[in-house]
Amino acid sequence: MKARIWVAGAAVLAALVGGGALAASGRAPLRYAAVGTGYAAHVVCSCRYVGNRSLGSCKSDLEAGLEIVDVQDDVAARRITARVPLLSTRSASYDPQFGCTLDPG
Repeated sequence: MKARIWVAGAAVLAALVGGGALAASGRAPLRYAAVGTGYAAHVVCSCRYVGNRSLGSCKSDLEAGLEIVDVQDDVAARRITARVPLLSTRSASYDPQFGCTLDPG
């Protein structure tokens, strides 16, 4: 019983310390994640649906440092969704008239 209380207390303390570090950093990680996911969604959407390339090929077009961004393809909706877990998610959709545009987010 004491071990469970200790583990729960440690988890709460880690969350508080992590949140404090994020606040002290000026929320820069959140901003970088938002820009990175928007960039990745738009680039991969354009590559995939304008360039007609495979998803794997399009992922290789991303800049170095964006390996943390997870990119998923919704073929039926012609939408690419990019995620940085717990920080940001952005999607870009293909329209035949306008190409790929970021979804409102």
